[in-house]
Amino acid sequence: IILLKIVHLKMPKLPEKLHKKLQNRRSDNSYRDLTRKPHLVDFSSNDYLGFSKNLDIPTIASKILMKYHNQPIGATGSRLLSGNHKIHEDLEQYLSDFYGSESALLFNSGYDANLGVLATIPQRGDTIVFDELSHASIRDGIRLSNAKAFKFKHNDLADLARVIGTIRNKNKEGEIYVITESVFSMDGDSPDLLKLIKYCSENNSHLIIDEAHAVGIYENGLVASLGLEKEVFARIVTFGKAFGVHGASVLGGVDLRNFLINFARSFIYTTALSPHSAAMIWASHKFLQQQGKKFIQELNQRIKELKLIVVEKGIQEYFCLSDSAIQVCKIAGNDRVKSLSNQLEQDGFDVRPILSPTVPDGGERLRFCLHTFNTENELKAALEIVNKFLMHEE
Repeated sequence: IILLKIVHLKMPKLPEKLHKKLQNRRSDNSYRDLTRKPHLVDFSSNDYLGFSKNLDIPTIASKILMKYHNQPIGATGSRLLSGNHKIHEDLEQYLSDFYGSESALLFNSGYDANLGVLATIPQRGDTIVFDELSHASIRDGIRLSNAKAFKFKHNDLADLARVIGTIRNKNKEGEIYVITESVFSMDGDSPDLLKLIKYCSENNSHLIIDEAHAVGIYENGLVASLGLEKEVFARIVTFGKAFGVHGASVLGGVDLRNFLINFARSFIYTTALSPHSAAMIWASHKFLQQQGKKFIQELNQRIKELKLIVVEKGIQEYFCLSDSAIQVCKIAGNDRVKSLSNQLEQDGFDVRPILSPTVPDGGERLRFCLHTFNTENELKAALEIVNKFLMHEE
């Protein structure tokens, strides 16, 4: 018998200033940890169409892979070295056709895509103008850029015009890049894309739109639904939400694609998506083309039902109701919103609180993410808990 002595390794301590930052998170009730709640009714994931659980999509992906003989398990390197496979190139051509774009370039995630575009395209002497509620990946890309950056009020075209007018008065030579989202992840709302695209076109500004929360539930995105694909400088589409898989693509002109291949560090210096991941992206899009309409109709029905229930219960003043799968109930204060989220969890519902500093102080909220697999009865039960909580506070 061999006796193994168990040695508990003592790792180096976290520096004190980092330890204090963690303690501050605990004291203001904004501490985060990793959890799994598979037994709860899902009102938190981005799997809007339920594609991540759909068994037809892996079957389609297997058939796609069979067309590409002797594909490795992994990409084996970056696209510029050994990781560029025919399936990547064929998928990009498919995506450019699907989204009505001259070209498409795959990235490993929406975060990588936003970093690649914003850190690479705007140059020194240029200016980035971004919606004040832009996603963290957009803000991180801006931080890596050599361009100056200014924000404009959320979905406020007049304020955008004011900011651009000020920039033009000071800098008549530099390019201006305007970035926004077609569906905002924290509020579920959208800008007036028709007016925004028209304004940027008339004012010589390059418009970049992140369509992460729009593609899939609006088929090929809100921009394409308006027939304005050719009017936007770049679109970022991601596949980890309604498509239920992983990865992203930047859509735009051929020259934009070539520039990113040569200069975007988040594309150049990373191992490419595996052939299997590429096949899953392709399969989820094909499934959407074949059967997606019924899933989209089912999701739209859930959105309609939630709005009606909120109005029936008289709690619409707390909600930022939208036409998207993201519906927000504002409950100011980390303690309050976490308390309501915990109450919902005890009754079997996974509705996550969005806390400061992710949102500004006072902007804390519950975010209801709706899915095709949710039911009207589940919506009624969850919203009744919210209603009782709000009535009790009054």
